[in-house]
Amino acid sequence: MDKRLADDLTTLPDLLGATRDYAAGILAGLDDRPVARTPAGRTPAELPAEGAGAAAALAHFDERWAPGFSGSAGPRYLGFVTGGATPAGLVGDWLTSAFDQNASNRSGSSAADLEDETVGWLRTMFGLSQAHHGAFVSGATMSNSVGLAIGREWLGEQLGVSVARQGVAALGPVTVLSGAPHSSIYKALSLLGLGRDAVRTVRTLPGREAVDVDALAAELAALDGPAIVVANAGTVNTVDFDDLRAIAALRSRYPFWLHVDAAFGGFAALSPDHAHLVDGLDEADSVCVDLHKWLNVPYDSAVQFTRRRDLQVNVFQNAAAYLPAPSDAPDHCHLTPENSRRLRALAAWFALAAYGVAGHREIVTRNIAAAHRLGTRLAALPGVRLLAPVRLNVVCFSIPGDVGEAVARIADVGETFLTPTVYQGEPALRAAFSNWRTTGDDEDRIVEAIRSCVA
Repeated sequence: MDKRLADDLTTLPDLLGATRDYAAGILAGLDDRPVARTPAGRTPAELPAEGAGAAAALAHFDERWAPGFSGSAGPRYLGFVTGGATPAGLVGDWLTSAFDQNASNRSGSSAADLEDETVGWLRTMFGLSQAHHGAFVSGATMSNSVGLAIGREWLGEQLGVSVARQGVAALGPVTVLSGAPHSSIYKALSLLGLGRDAVRTVRTLPGREAVDVDALAAELAALDGPAIVVANAGTVNTVDFDDLRAIAALRSRYPFWLHVDAAFGGFAALSPDHAHLVDGLDEADSVCVDLHKWLNVPYDSAVQFTRRRDLQVNVFQNAAAYLPAPSDAPDHCHLTPENSRRLRALAAWFALAAYGVAGHREIVTRNIAAAHRLGTRLAALPGVRLLAPVRLNVVCFSIPGDVGEAVARIADVGETFLTPTVYQGEPALRAAFSNWRTTGDDEDRIVEAIRSCVA
């Protein structure tokens, strides 16, 4: 055994203790760490011919890279709808690496059963029925990709072909209808061979990002064959919600696969005042929910649900002599694009076991309240204008001057981080609350940082 590897094995308890202390120091210092700053370019170092051991590597990391890492785990990072990691989520993530389970199959470990249990808990939390089965994936983009891949197979079923066997060319042209699709939908369609141009955007309600259901019905009526409809449970700019139940009702007249992108809006189900926004979610054929957003588990983690696990297995099954064939409880390698997959479910299991529905409801409702207060305070600043009502956890607003320059100035102050967008043709900023740590004091610091940079 390499000497340094052998030394690290001998001193492993001390190394883990030192890493624990280092990590605890990082988390304790989040208030003082710049939330985000423009990174300085670095010339890549040469690959070490001889390693220095884990302790020296930690010291080198602390000197070379840690100072430039963002405080995205902290309470004032409002970009990309990024949650942090709750204590239980962090514990689960550390143990995921310690146990290092192969979560792709059910042989030799109870890891797959833990994932099934966790998916069941999430299904209940989001108000889905037992008809929905699920599996863990890396994020919303992959969750949307899996749902659309199953929808692609459903299209083939309607036409009497198997895309999984015959290829996407057997389908012919495909139409995907959506009011305000997230960028990951286009990426997924490109990946799946359906093409970005398959998307036909449907008119939205006046001043909204929610689809006009009558316009959607007209588009469906004009088609000669089945389609895929992508509905939104929380749009990226203004967290607008499509009328899911009304859309689902159109299936009595028109054939389509209903995929719902509920990446973070699905968590509205936890808020008594906002649960109505996801009414009808259970009617979806496939659902995307991102967990490293509002569940506040570490990157990367998401879940996908579908009513048609049989079609899911058709798409993703992996046939090999050393793998069991799909069954009523298929191995997870038959359900997602990955064969090799870490036990992402463990961090979510710990978070749910530790804080339950009530604890996560408190995070969601607190973040929603913070977003509403921020919207009110920003609207009072000179030149700042809200571009949409604060519906859930995102504040979308315009400012005087150049948005790109404002984003950089705000980031370099180090107090908060926002992302730019364009809403109805107007450059804008968006502040997205999803971190479990955010308090009223953080709101004050966020407002002051924005005020100082946009005045």
